[in-house]
Amino acid sequence: MSSPSSAIAAKGETQVSDSAERFAFGKNWQRFLKYLTEDRIVEAEKSLCSMLEVDDLRGKSFLDVGCGSGLFSLAAMRLGAESVDSFDLDPRSVACAQELKRRYYDGSPSWTIQQGSVLNSGFLSTLGQFDIVYSWGVLHHTGNMWQALENAIPLVETGGKLFIALYNDQDFLSTTWKAIKQRYNRGLAWRLVIIPTCATCFAVASFIKDVLFLRRSPLYRYREYKQARGMAYTTDLLDWLGGYPFEVARPDAIFDFFRANGFQMVKLKTVGLGLGNNEFVFAKQTGWKA
Repeated sequence: MSSPSSAIAAKGETQVSDSAERFAFGKNWQRFLKYLTEDRIVEAEKSLCSMLEVDDLRGKSFLDVGCGSGLFSLAAMRLGAESVDSFDLDPRSVACAQELKRRYYDGSPSWTIQQGSVLNSGFLSTLGQFDIVYSWGVLHHTGNMWQALENAIPLVETGGKLFIALYNDQDFLSTTWKAIKQRYNRGLAWRLVIIPTCATCFAVASFIKDVLFLRRSPLYRYREYKQARGMAYTTDLLDWLGGYPFEVARPDAIFDFFRANGFQMVKLKTVGLGLGNNEFVFAKQTGWKA
């Protein structure tokens, strides 16, 4: 089945033409590595095991599509994956993953790291197939999300799992955020306005929710933020504000797309009508033919 987009270009070749519009994800991840602790790595491991419903990854091959900091490639290695392959379009992100490999698995032949794009079908054809294909919060930043989703399908071994997270479609709110992200990436002057304004709005909304509805300390969410997949609040804030290209999807659209392409959804975690990523785990069915 083709993707819902009626304007998909030649397979594997579409990119955002103006690199100046693309957020410097790798630069953000380099800052994150300065604060990476054992506790954060453990939380990353837990989040993988929880969504994949496993205790470890022993005997499994793992592909990290858009590896970012390399944290989840590292988590897969520590969970016993037989092999881990990581790639990212951003050279700074590639450097982050290489740094983590140097720190924890220096010289290991089980962990390979490359620079490449999920929109480049020629590159993807060299990778093979994997028991687990992981891409959290990446494919909606490629500039052609539906093509990226389509390109991910052949990477999954029959009987294997695809674990992805994609931005929730909030209709007009998503359109507003897209405009904010575009301006964020146009220059420092815009960032000097957007960062403090949005950070203040988020802080006030969180304060009201914590104090009036959850009846807990408003500092709790910041102290415990590492439990959200081992991430850091400031890193995620900048990733959200600057994350462009930016596309969104409703959970039912993602479900329908993968069902039509021979996948069965085995786990779903949504943000409802809210802001953020819906998480999906799909299993590639045996005996299915396109």
